[in-house]
Amino acid sequence: MKKILSGFIIASLGGITALGLNYFLGPPNVITQVIEKESPAKFTAFNPASPENAIDFTSSAETSIHSVVHVKTSYPMVSQGGGSQYYIDPFRDFFWGNPQQQPQQRSVPKASGSGVIISSDGYIVTNNHVVDKADKVEVTLNDKRTYTAEVVGKDPNTDLALLKIKEQNLPYLAYGNSDNVKVGEWVLAVGNPFNLTSTVTAGIVSAKGRNINILEGDPSRGLYPIESFIQTDAAVNPGNSGGALVSTSGQLVGINSAIASNTGSYAGYSFAIPVNIVRKVVADLMEYGEVQRAFLGVSIRDLDSKLAEEKQLSDMHGVYVNDITEGGAAAEAGLKQGDVITRIGEVEVNDVPALQEQVGRFRPGDKITVTLKRKSEEKTLALLLKNKNGNTKIVEKDKSETLSALGASFEPLSKEDMKKLNIENGLRISKLDGGKLRSSGIKEGFIITSIDKKRISTPEDVKAALENKKGGVLIEGIYPNGMRAYYGFGL
Repeated sequence: MKKILSGFIIASLGGITALGLNYFLGPPNVITQVIEKESPAKFTAFNPASPENAIDFTSSAETSIHSVVHVKTSYPMVSQGGGSQYYIDPFRDFFWGNPQQQPQQRSVPKASGSGVIISSDGYIVTNNHVVDKADKVEVTLNDKRTYTAEVVGKDPNTDLALLKIKEQNLPYLAYGNSDNVKVGEWVLAVGNPFNLTSTVTAGIVSAKGRNINILEGDPSRGLYPIESFIQTDAAVNPGNSGGALVSTSGQLVGINSAIASNTGSYAGYSFAIPVNIVRKVVADLMEYGEVQRAFLGVSIRDLDSKLAEEKQLSDMHGVYVNDITEGGAAAEAGLKQGDVITRIGEVEVNDVPALQEQVGRFRPGDKITVTLKRKSEEKTLALLLKNKNGNTKIVEKDKSETLSALGASFEPLSKEDMKKLNIENGLRISKLDGGKLRSSGIKEGFIITSIDKKRISTPEDVKAALENKKGGVLIEGIYPNGMRAYYGFGL
């Protein structure tokens, strides 16, 4: 009886305690309902906006896909002698190792990228790295028509190249204005990633004026790279190079060129050459066959807090002039070391890439205004741009540059050597520097017997064979030990 009574009392006390807590704290489901009502949780990808307010990419995509082409490149095969043949394939070699470890396949080594039709009569812009060293360039339109393309000109400083196919009435993309592109606005990337033709992706502009140090610079070889990329998060992969970055209104605002990735595939960021640079480079290649590069004649650097404090500058807006080139455009206009350039024309510049982009749109002989701060005073100076030679003349494409680009010294071959090797003509490479011949795999001592099937005996023969040459070059010859070899590269 006592046990029953004790159990009853304990149960009663537990019930009373529970009722009390429920009264003061309230039921748990009520609290949850209040939180949901006041602060609803939603998936980040969910967008309740009505369809009429959504961004429509269909018109821009429809315009773009017919103006973006598939660019396929072929590379010459190279024989290393000894009964086995090997060839150079830079794309395969990057992923699979040294070409000498792999026997020649029956198919010609190939790669692919993209290009953008910019005129109805067949001019196409792409990346220099898409067609560089190619033996043959083939273009396939969105309607599957295929053409062999002529390489009109290339510019390694901006990684741009201009192609031409023989056709009329082609759909093309109109130039936009990359200065008007804003961070945060939507853009489309159109190209042929992984050989998947006519692929469209969308993203936003995440930054402008990016310098990613991807282009080679070497003043001794005339390489002064301009990097002021538009950064986007539109998905771009291998094969998109040379494709279009397009605004929602269907205008070309950039040429897709690179991705930031540790794997070789898209990892979140891609980079495009601003169309205002593209427009200028294309115009130069059409008119002169050579890009007319203008120079300010200054050494410049970005401003940061340490430099601003060191030079006692009131803010960090602009580009600091570190040095002035004697006799250059800046010196003649009155710029001085320590000046801070804030505008080129009407466009503000706040870092080195932005300044290089603006100057890169002009030719030698063009007049521009430069706004700068000198101590606390603002000045605007008129400046006459010059070329790399320190004058305002148009730089013609020097045919001898093609020969010097080979990076080689030659010496004649004696009759005894020709008899020993059982050849009738030849020109020995006595020394190799950095140039086309070394990069194609040729070694010192190699004897050139023909270039594109033309007999070679003197340096003049080499120059004549390469004069006005565009596209692939095939060199045949023999080594002193009797091993015959064939090498190919592009000019």
